[in-house]
Amino acid sequence: MPLRFGPAGIPLSVKSGKPEDGVRECRRLGLDCMELEFVYGVRMTEPAAAKVKQAVKETGVRLTAHGPYYINLCSKEPDKVAASVQRVLDTARRGYQCGAESITFHAAFFQGRPADEIFAEVKERFREILAALKKEKLKVDVRPELSGKPSQFGSLEEIIGISQQVKGVLPCVDFSHNYARSAGRNNTYAEFAAMLEALSKGLGPGILKRMHLHVSGIDYTPKGERKHLELEKSDFNWKELLRALADYGVEGFCICESPSLEKDALLLQKTYQALKRK
Repeated sequence: MPLRFGPAGIPLSVKSGKPEDGVRECRRLGLDCMELEFVYGVRMTEPAAAKVKQAVKETGVRLTAHGPYYINLCSKEPDKVAASVQRVLDTARRGYQCGAESITFHAAFFQGRPADEIFAEVKERFREILAALKKEKLKVDVRPELSGKPSQFGSLEEIIGISQQVKGVLPCVDFSHNYARSAGRNNTYAEFAAMLEALSKGLGPGILKRMHLHVSGIDYTPKGERKHLELEKSDFNWKELLRALADYGVEGFCICESPSLEKDALLLQKTYQALKRK
């Protein structure tokens, strides 16, 4: 699969707000994928999911999905952990029914607890999630996202580590988040290349042919991510990132989380294609 570009959500040009119309609009625009945004809850019905899947079949546009923000797999409150596991499973089930091939979400918050303790708990929850999906025979990639704040579980090392230790888990690499969580580092070609090499070394070179990426402009504070920005209104070095992705032959999904959605997804695609022609 080549590197496909698309927006994180229904393109802004779609007035109906229907995800199936979003899929068709992506095809009209020349984009190859779209991320379903379940960030405020998985409220889509099964009949609605069937309409999305039909649009996927008609257009060839590929799908990913983003789970709810309200997920914390290591909450101190057991009922919140159970609800978080359920939200991940709901995302996987409904995403799969729509035709999504990969789901991602922010996995956990440290809340002042030791990193190794959090890692162990997150690992057990991922094993529980993967066992449930295997039992239901749902084939969808489950990916913790590289998170935008040091207070969140989800450094590059952590998402590689959890992918190494739990079969069926793969990383979702948000390069903009990595830039924000490090307060402006990880923003050069050499650093982007080093991230790709760490992924290849940790998970095998095949991981670069099966990536789920997030890119946007981003604003940050010393505590990490503040908000997403349009690409050209941010200091994030997205052009050098694209050059690294091209040089390393990265394939999969490149989802644009910019506020301008399809405009910046098309900008990423156009810039990437120009780099590949050189």
